[in-house]
Amino acid sequence: MSPDELVPAGGPPLSDLDLGPDEDLAEPLEPQLGRGGDMAPASAKRRRREWVQLLFDALHYRRTQIGLALCLFIVVMAAFGPLFAPHSPYAFVTAPFAKPSATAPLGGDVIGRDVLSRVLYGGRSVLILAILATALGMAMGVSLGLAAGYARQTVDDVIMRLLDVLLAFPQIVFVLLLVSVLGPRLWLIVLTVGLSHAPRIARVARGATLEVKERDFVKAAESLGLSRVRIAFTEILPNITSPLLVEFGLRLTYSIGLIAALSFMGFGMQPPACDWGLMINENRIGILVQPYSIFVPVALIAILTIGVNLATDGLSHAMIGLERDTGVS
Repeated sequence: MSPDELVPAGGPPLSDLDLGPDEDLAEPLEPQLGRGGDMAPASAKRRRREWVQLLFDALHYRRTQIGLALCLFIVVMAAFGPLFAPHSPYAFVTAPFAKPSATAPLGGDVIGRDVLSRVLYGGRSVLILAILATALGMAMGVSLGLAAGYARQTVDDVIMRLLDVLLAFPQIVFVLLLVSVLGPRLWLIVLTVGLSHAPRIARVARGATLEVKERDFVKAAESLGLSRVRIAFTEILPNITSPLLVEFGLRLTYSIGLIAALSFMGFGMQPPACDWGLMINENRIGILVQPYSIFVPVALIAILTIGVNLATDGLSHAMIGLERDTGVS
């Protein structure tokens, strides 16, 4: 009986059968019952353990710990801050640009609203829009990168040349062009920011795909007659997730800055909405009179950006260490 006949139709991805380092040779082909009664080899559990190991290794870096702490601080503030706001973010509680007082601990804004209440309410829009835009960009970029890296040369050239056209535009210029023409709609902001990320993510996904598609388990799947789409998403994609995870963190950092910049320039959230970028724009004329209305949102955006960047940097260092240990280039 040939080795190919030992693989059941509709069975697990062939990449799960790929033997790892020598210390894993004791268990890789021991089958275990998976979901729906499928027989899943123990190497699938080994691959999941590598993900867990990657996360634990990243947590050993001080930069990752600091980054996660900063991100957690902002997330908790955005999620639960409105519960502790002393006033409604739209209520007029003090004089315009009033100094901090018992009524308004961080003073008043340009029209007399409580700065602290608006700060506590303003983080949700930045976080939600940034995460949605990054997720959309990852979905588009990964799909295009897989298609370009695993397709034939002609398809690869067509996809990458079209993406090069988008890369010729700076991200902020591309987003401003579409938003200024079509209007500051939230769905449009998410779409344009995600679309501006897609070419850069696609290049990372394509580079990783070009390396993985030459491995033996991909060749074996092709010899079994599996469709190229199935091979791309069940054999190749699970083996390029580490660099994509690092890319997600990097793109999330850019999304936060882009969305805050759009609100500052008047193309993002519109008054009287609570948004940190919009607060900077509304209160900039009183920076010398009441600086808290500007410095606090600026500091929170900086904390969030630095936190994501530090966590991503620690994850990338952990990934490099894991690749050295497992012999992956």
